[in-house]
Amino acid sequence: MADFSYEGAHTAIITPLRADGHVDWAGLEKNLQFQVDQGIKGIVAVGTTGESPTLDWREHNGVIDKAIEMGRGECVVTAGTGSNSTDEALQATRHAAVSGADAVLLVDCYYNGPSSLELRREYHGAIAKAVPEIDVLPYIIPGRTGCAMSPEDLVILASECPNVRAVKEATGDLERMKLTRELAGEDFTILSGDDDLTFAMMTDPAIAAGGVVSVMSNVAPAAVGAMVAACLKGDAAGAEKLRDALSPLFGIVTVKIEQKRPMPGDGVRRVTDKFRNPAAIKTLMNGLGMPAGPMRQPMGKMTAAGVDVVRRAARAVWGNHPEILAPVAEAYGVDVEARLADDSVWSALSY
Repeated sequence: MADFSYEGAHTAIITPLRADGHVDWAGLEKNLQFQVDQGIKGIVAVGTTGESPTLDWREHNGVIDKAIEMGRGECVVTAGTGSNSTDEALQATRHAAVSGADAVLLVDCYYNGPSSLELRREYHGAIAKAVPEIDVLPYIIPGRTGCAMSPEDLVILASECPNVRAVKEATGDLERMKLTRELAGEDFTILSGDDDLTFAMMTDPAIAAGGVVSVMSNVAPAAVGAMVAACLKGDAAGAEKLRDALSPLFGIVTVKIEQKRPMPGDGVRRVTDKFRNPAAIKTLMNGLGMPAGPMRQPMGKMTAAGVDVVRRAARAVWGNHPEILAPVAEAYGVDVEARLADDSVWSALSY
């Protein structure tokens, strides 16, 4: 089991793809180097943001290996190895351990929907006990999986498995997080899985989160890291200023757009499209000129209205706090202001 602290900002790194749909390995390396150079505390490879559902296991392990290669000795590297099959997750976890990852991220089993007890005994616990040399980080996100390990079972799991020392909380349920802190004690780390809740989770003493697995740190690692560091130092005012500066980006991890749908024959209906992560972050990175590329089907492009929401958020940040995105310009050799003003850049990113 690795000796490290989870405290700080960890980037849920995207998996950049080429136009032909294959992994953009050169782009991935460039993005990872950007994270390291910006002083990120950790990198989480092939989580939800990294499109884990649609990467095959060869690609999956390849992305993990590249993250370990680039991050080893520089930051904590966590490998997304979760599955709805314990056997698959176990094989991937063993690969990550042998390759040198510090930890693995195990999302609760999606679709087949095991109970909290089964998640503890037949999945998280089974893997943590089978591979005790690596930390196991449960990832609770019922909005994606349709199931969730309870705080009670999480605490039992941590008591049985010393390599379970933290949880990624993406439930949006602050009362649940307070219960986790109450039952787990102060030595257990709660990580935010929602950028827009990180400040609240870290500054509420009843939760006392230790950091975040962030989506938006793909483009603003230094600023997100500074916000988290300020929280950890007890500088709530400083952290709040950074939170407010970053809030336009935090607000677009998921984008909802109500739009008109012309129906076959005649008539129009209104439909709400929910563009979920990583749609917005990949759109933003493409717009800024960073390696991102398309998403794997069934994910696709956003609508023009959705892209406009992303663009307006980026323009707000650039206009009010250009220092947040300035590192992108320097690292990738792009003119952020010109790209934000260029309609053709953004129109190419929508259906």
